[in-house]
Amino acid sequence: MRFDVVTIFPQLFDPFRTTGLLGRAVDRGLVTIEVHDLRDWSGNRWRQVDDEPYGGGAGMVLQAPPVLAAVRELEGAGSDGTRVVMMSPRGRALDEALVRELAELDRTIVLCGRYEGFDERIVDILQPLEVSLGDFVLGGGEVPAMALIEAVARLIEGVVGDPESVAEDSFVNGLLDHPCYTRPPEVEGHRVPDILVSGHHEAIRRWRLQRAVEATVTRRPDLVKKCWEQYPEEVRQLIRPLGREEDPGDDA
Repeated sequence: MRFDVVTIFPQLFDPFRTTGLLGRAVDRGLVTIEVHDLRDWSGNRWRQVDDEPYGGGAGMVLQAPPVLAAVRELEGAGSDGTRVVMMSPRGRALDEALVRELAELDRTIVLCGRYEGFDERIVDILQPLEVSLGDFVLGGGEVPAMALIEAVARLIEGVVGDPESVAEDSFVNGLLDHPCYTRPPEVEGHRVPDILVSGHHEAIRRWRLQRAVEATVTRRPDLVKKCWEQYPEEVRQLIRPLGREEDPGDDA
């Protein structure tokens, strides 16, 4: 899996791609993260890649020619499985389904905006996949790009040491994750649930599933409506007593 990131602040990615799980994946060659300074395609001695918006208004806009030149050069050096992704607040919400789609690609070019965003002609010409981290605004697309890259990289075989931990993550099966505990067994009067130290694997599995269902129903009822049809009957049987008898997919 290869990511090519285009940004005017490439230094932001230095610790990101050299630290922790992702850093080890890069060292092992499982993931490649190349970061490119958009100013290298500015075409002028001032390395300027932004200008005032037509029609007036506050802020600056990233110009189309540098971005188009950068993407075309990078695409020319890549594979047929390349997808251009633009981080944008108006894009498709980044969720587990989209992460899994991107994990099937060989290579992704990620465009990070700044200021008031990109010249719209970049979208018209490149037809990128626009992706949003959520309904809020940041100073630029770098942090959302990091979130996207890390989420996708975790699905690549070998990046996470224990594949089971990925399979049981929140959202993978339409449920939030169950609560987790570790040593010591008691903290300020709060003990680890007895079931988790019982050694009864089936009882532990059932307890964890029950807690995951409870968390999902109480904290993210929208997930219940969204994923009701894909839940196995065991999960549905746990959901019904927490809400109502009828199918939550109707109007929950």
